Amino acid sequence: MRKKLAVLTAMTLALSMSCIGASADEDLITIGFAQVGHESDWRTASTQSCQDVFTEENGYDLQFVDCDNDSATQLEAVRNFIEQDVDYIIIDPIVSTGWDEVLTECEEAGIPVIIIDRTIDDSDKYAAWVGSNFTTEGLACGEWLKVYAEAKGIEEINALVIEGTTGSSAAIGRTEGFQEIADREGWTILDSQDGDFTQTGGQEIMESYIKSYEGQFNVVICQNDNEAFGAMDAMTAAGISYGVDGDVILVSFDACTAGLEYVQSGDINADFECNPLAAPFVEEVIQQLEAGETPETTIYMEEHWYVNEDIIETITVDGAEQSMTVVTDEIVEAQY
Repeated sequence: MRKKLAVLTAMTLALSMSCIGASADEDLITIGFAQVGHESDWRTASTQSCQDVFTEENGYDLQFVDCDNDSATQLEAVRNFIEQDVDYIIIDPIVSTGWDEVLTECEEAGIPVIIIDRTIDDSDKYAAWVGSNFTTEGLACGEWLKVYAEAKGIEEINALVIEGTTGSSAAIGRTEGFQEIADREGWTILDSQDGDFTQTGGQEIMESYIKSYEGQFNVVICQNDNEAFGAMDAMTAAGISYGVDGDVILVSFDACTAGLEYVQSGDINADFECNPLAAPFVEEVIQQLEAGETPETTIYMEEHWYVNEDIIETITVDGAEQSMTVVTDEIVEAQY
């Protein structure tokens, strides 16, 4: 009898704990996150930001999918989140078009969508977008290059551009912004090709450029740090000097820790930050929605422009004065 009572007590306790666990799970806010992939240091930091913020301890259940830069996989991931009936969906869109149908499905399911980093051009069926102004980044790059070339006595710009993934809003914005300044100043862009935001892509494109444009270029614009690392490898192997006091001005975007280390060492002349730490801003949007409030639909994060040399304090971008920041040990240590 005593043994049977002990068994019943254990079963009751287990059932009670199970109910408590179920209740705790039901209290969690479920989030599906369809990430672009893992192609760069920036992307890794972006993913880590979400994983650090959306934890069970903070009241969330994060369902994460690395879409490996495959648009079809990303659409499938979003539809799977709809089937799972998550509370919110976060998307960093691989490309900027082809979204209206699946976002309509999210809307019909009553699941708010928050877009981060890259933008969507063919639908407005999302609660908010959090990220960077990529066109401003491209404009800032061009405006800095203009002032820098003048300070260095460089009269002619012959540039090669290694673009990001074709169709991504980051690549489109940075390309258009820089092109605007290049057209205004009469610079020559010898070539512009897709390096897919990867180090391998950057190296392969740069190797091809070196063969096609040997001795013709004095500027290389890479649309993220990993592409810049690959371009550096290719130029080093070819015996081409770059960076501060080199034959080629090397410019990058993202400003990850490794990128800033190369700015500090003088290998990269300038690096234009794209802040990957969107998760705290996304959490604020979610908390506003939970409270029945309406968040801002467009949220820009603070970013900085980094350089090696203390010769240009500010540049003017779209009529606004913006500071150039010389990289120090403290800045590198604090970066993502």
